[in-house]
Amino acid sequence: MPVDLSQLDFSILNDHLEFVLTFAWILLSYLIRRYTKRAISINQKIENDKRRQRINTVDNIFNLLLVVGLVLIWSSELQNIAISIAAFMVALVLATKEFIACIVGAFYRASTRPYQVGDWIRIANYEGEVTDSDWLSTTLFEVDLKGGSYAYTGRTTVVPNSVLLLHTVQNLNYMRRYVTHTFSIARQTDEVNLFVIKEQILEKIREYSEHFHEVAIRYNSLIEKRLDIRISGPEPRVRVTTTVEGFNVFTVSLFCPTEEAVDIEQKVMADFMAFWYEQRDAAQGVKRKIECA
Repeated sequence: MPVDLSQLDFSILNDHLEFVLTFAWILLSYLIRRYTKRAISINQKIENDKRRQRINTVDNIFNLLLVVGLVLIWSSELQNIAISIAAFMVALVLATKEFIACIVGAFYRASTRPYQVGDWIRIANYEGEVTDSDWLSTTLFEVDLKGGSYAYTGRTTVVPNSVLLLHTVQNLNYMRRYVTHTFSIARQTDEVNLFVIKEQILEKIREYSEHFHEVAIRYNSLIEKRLDIRISGPEPRVRVTTTVEGFNVFTVSLFCPTEEAVDIEQKVMADFMAFWYEQRDAAQGVKRKIECA
């Protein structure tokens, strides 16, 4: 039996056209976004960092398109009530100034591109690897840079984009491969001359650095060319200082692969302790002989 479409009443749809278009636009945006992200995720030809960057870009683009589409759908209604809510908008701006600052910060980030997904950065007191960035905030996987282990702490930090307008951004991405690692060893006694140990420690550091020394030289030169500055390295340095409390401080600085920094530090500290106790025992032996004589 044929259906007579002329008998159907479409007046309800016409009366609520904006709602119908809104639902259709949200559903269409969701489906296209979902299948686009899925296509990027299953593409094995794209590197992991590039895949995360593209997924993040897709999210930002579809969020923007969704907002623009909704504004266009409701433009006539918005235009009709624009004048009547002028005072309300002023109050709203004052109440949502932090939100607006985040949006402005997002435009600043997009125009200057100080970092992207996968970079190691420091913003104010926050530091870590950028895992996500949108119109309101930047999400960081916290990295233990201050502690010197350069490992993920397991904590996640969400930094509002408004911070970008008040603080500088330091891009530490070059530290993901090589880092100038510095650590100190303090001893309270004056029985051992640390300058005697200095050359022995330098020789040990060169031994531990031999397998990556050539790569470190090239990477050091690359960083200096990109940043147009001189940085310490790649040769290791040892400095002996003292403190007002009477400690002798033995400070080691070396340019090494980030993933090997802690391992080399522990080897050097073990060597230092062995040399130090050897020198101390020898000094005490000489002292006892003098006392016995």
